[in-house]
Amino acid sequence: MLDDQIIVLDQQHIWHPYASMDNPPPAYIVASASGVHLKLRDGRYLLDGMSSWWCTIHGYNHPRLNAALQQQMQAMSHVMFGGLTHEPAVELAVRLANMTPAGLDKLFFSDSGSVAVEVAIKIAIQYWHAVGQPQKNRLLALRHGYHGDTFGAMAVCDPVTGMHQLFRDTLPQHLFVPAPPAGFERACTTMDLAPLAQLLEQHQHELAALILEPIVQGAGGMRFYSPQWLRQAADLCREHHVLLIADEIATGFGRSGALFACNHADISPDIMCLGKAITGGTISFAATLTHGHIASTISNGTAGCLMHGPTFMGNPLACSVALASLELLQSNNWQQQVNDISEWLNIELSPAQYCDYVKHVRVLGAIGVIELYQPVNLARIQAMFVASGIWVRPFGRLVYLMPPYIISKEELEQLCRLLLQVLASYHKSSHHVSPMS
Repeated sequence: MLDDQIIVLDQQHIWHPYASMDNPPPAYIVASASGVHLKLRDGRYLLDGMSSWWCTIHGYNHPRLNAALQQQMQAMSHVMFGGLTHEPAVELAVRLANMTPAGLDKLFFSDSGSVAVEVAIKIAIQYWHAVGQPQKNRLLALRHGYHGDTFGAMAVCDPVTGMHQLFRDTLPQHLFVPAPPAGFERACTTMDLAPLAQLLEQHQHELAALILEPIVQGAGGMRFYSPQWLRQAADLCREHHVLLIADEIATGFGRSGALFACNHADISPDIMCLGKAITGGTISFAATLTHGHIASTISNGTAGCLMHGPTFMGNPLACSVALASLELLQSNNWQQQVNDISEWLNIELSPAQYCDYVKHVRVLGAIGVIELYQPVNLARIQAMFVASGIWVRPFGRLVYLMPPYIISKEELEQLCRLLLQVLASYHKSSHHVSPMS
């Protein structure tokens, strides 16, 4: 098809994420992708700062990931997981159990991060039902939190500043606590924990679990908070007999500067959700991990099993490429890669803090965030980024980078330089544009 045909048919038939069908934003046609670049159909190359929503940590079209897929295809692309198993799934389960915080050695595979959260919620509720406390069936979540777009996951996203206010009266009603004070280096005080301690004390009889994104709150505001807060929150959960669910879908596999964000606080949650980077961005895949005593308790409860079973659970292609991705993570020395990116981001984004339209600049691991005073017009600034040769997708007041770990110093310098140039041009031109544009 011609490019114009593709765009017309796309706009006629395809609903893109958080986009209007009647007034769709521009969509740029990708012809191929390799390393840290996207190639558009018109021949332009875009330097990618998004890792395709944070998952392509090894870059695009990686030969070792491709080889894992091709090799597995020769045996089988898929087989049902009910009553059957296969070596890639078993090997992956062992690998994940060995690399995650201690005790998380029982795994449930699914096909997306949102489903991993749904499974985590079911685990928490079924656990308390199995120990004879079915009234403990509500969740406690953090303001500014984001956990996915399915109904169970939406119900524990921020009900006010999140993306799901429309469904607020339809969703299960859970409890919310103010988000931890911002600042990774912030010393945690008793007052910082007071709202959480109070809610746990008042509602421990009905709470199954506290769910949170450890250290980094992603789509809810790109906020970083103290490992001390997380450590003490875990202590409070144990004290009040409430399970702790760590949603590491965005932070897992090195993004925050630790292999898992929970490692910053040296905690092992009761339940952990993984996704996004687990396959290096090759295939959608996810996992929910928990401790043996929780799995055993559920297995000896009324149902006798965990009440969930996705059709594509334990997909062999996904398991095989996830194994290859985890091997790459180690052989590429992810810690050095992320440390380098962190250092470069701190240097290259620092000029933004002197701009009068910038509220805050922050970096943690391979995450760089420029928080603006005013939200951007996505379609307009996206076009400016593409015209400059970079792929950056802001939301609201947040312009951020989560580049692939393989990005070079020169590529990251170019990415940051062009990003700052676009921001300056955008805000200069905004003085002459109607606020409704």
